[in-house]
Amino acid sequence: MFRKPLVILLVLLAAVLVVAACAGQQPAEQPAEQPAQEQPAQQEEPTPAPAAKTTLEVVKERGKLICGVNQAVPGFGFLQPDGSFAGFDIDFCKALSAAIFGNTDSVEYRPLTAKQRFTALQAGEIDVLIRNTTWTLTRDTELGANFAPTTFYDGQGITVRKDSGITTLDDLEGASICVSAGTTTELNLADQMAARGIEYTPVVFETADETTGAYLDGRCDAYTTDKSGLVARMSLFPNPEEHMILEETLSKEPLGPVVRHGDDQWFDIVTWMVFATFTGEEYGVNSQNVDDMKANATDPNIRKLLGVEGDMGAKLGLSNDWAYNIIKQVGNYAEIYDRNLGPNTVFNLARGLNSSWIDGGLLYAPPIR
Repeated sequence: MFRKPLVILLVLLAAVLVVAACAGQQPAEQPAEQPAQEQPAQQEEPTPAPAAKTTLEVVKERGKLICGVNQAVPGFGFLQPDGSFAGFDIDFCKALSAAIFGNTDSVEYRPLTAKQRFTALQAGEIDVLIRNTTWTLTRDTELGANFAPTTFYDGQGITVRKDSGITTLDDLEGASICVSAGTTTELNLADQMAARGIEYTPVVFETADETTGAYLDGRCDAYTTDKSGLVARMSLFPNPEEHMILEETLSKEPLGPVVRHGDDQWFDIVTWMVFATFTGEEYGVNSQNVDDMKANATDPNIRKLLGVEGDMGAKLGLSNDWAYNIIKQVGNYAEIYDRNLGPNTVFNLARGLNSSWIDGGLLYAPPIR
């Protein structure tokens, strides 16, 4: 009779114990609320640096071409008594001005010594170097220079007095030889003499005037530079007939315009300026007949050269009459050569290797098409 209350009592006791157990448990810890991540501030796109101007743009804005030249080699680059420059290389500066500006007068001639020329080019003090400069691998690479087509194939020679008894290189054993510093001439001389086992004393000077002056003063037994330079300088000697150039040629000296690395358009312009003079001679287009050729020629090669058809000038960034202006105002290669170095000058230099390929020479221009 007491079981029912007892059962109820036990149930109540169990319930109390369950509630107590639950009360002793700590509630599960809720994860802390994470702060919202800040979105990175949107960065502004950097303003692109203005593109560097091309050499052609700089030249046009300036209104003139700055051409590095020689001022002491008659026939090539020479400062005349009236203050004007004349010579074979000077005419190529004029040709470049004609191609760009349509006239030959938009040129500043910057006289440079052999040691100054590459520094001036690298520093941007000149736009182009057209100054009896030899194309070599190291100049093409280490000096950051690009050589346009060779305009004059030359070779190094040696001048001596006729009464010296010197007739060959071997006769220069123990001699002193005047040479300009910073030139391939100085290095070629050392190489050739070492190869032949000839002992000599180099007497080195900064400029061509100093070098030839020392030779004429008797401070050295011989004088060396490119053969064209020897002919040119000899024309200034008090008694040219007392001197002679030895027969041996010591080196290959391909001379031509030079520009800086890094501006392909400018390199193309200088390159094709030279080729235009070659092409003019090849097709018989000269300063006297160029207007007739422009009006009447049916040969597509001549019509493209003179801008009658095609769009050749625009491809260079020039007007289509760029080559016409060169030939009309300066002439083709033969005219430039003959005017400065040919049979009607004191130099009377035979064309030789500097003839067009159609005459057995080395001057060869790719097609203008």
